[in-house]
Amino acid sequence: MHFKLIIVFVDDNKTDQVLDAARGVGATGATIINNARGEGLNKKKTFMGLTLETQRDVLLFLVEEHLCRKIIEKIAQAGQFDDEPGSGIALQIDVEDAIGVLHQAKEITQNIEDEL
Repeated sequence: MHFKLIIVFVDDNKTDQVLDAARGVGATGATIINNARGEGLNKKKTFMGLTLETQRDVLLFLVEEHLCRKIIEKIAQAGQFDDEPGSGIALQIDVEDAIGVLHQAKEITQNIEDEL
C-alpha cells in the first residue's frame, strides 16, 4: 500500500468542517496541531503592538494514494481555500514508508475496493 501525507493549514474555526469533509471521502483519521502561526504576503495588522490574527491549526492526514486527490479537493472546498484568501492551504507529500497503520489497512483496503 502506498501513502500520501496531506498537510492542511486552516483557520481554527474551520478545522471541524475540514475534518468532517475529509472523513466523508475516505480519510480514516488525522493528527491536529493547534495554535500554529503563519504569515502570508502581507504582514498582519497590529493594534498598539499586538498582532491581530486568527489562530491556525495544522492537520496531518495519512491517506492511501488513490484517495488523496478526492480528499484534498474536498478539504479545499470545505475550507473555502480558493474563495477566501488566507483561509488555508493544503498540500500532499509522498510517503516512502509508514509503520503503525496496519490496524487501519483493512478499512483502507475496503474503501479503495469500493471506489474502484
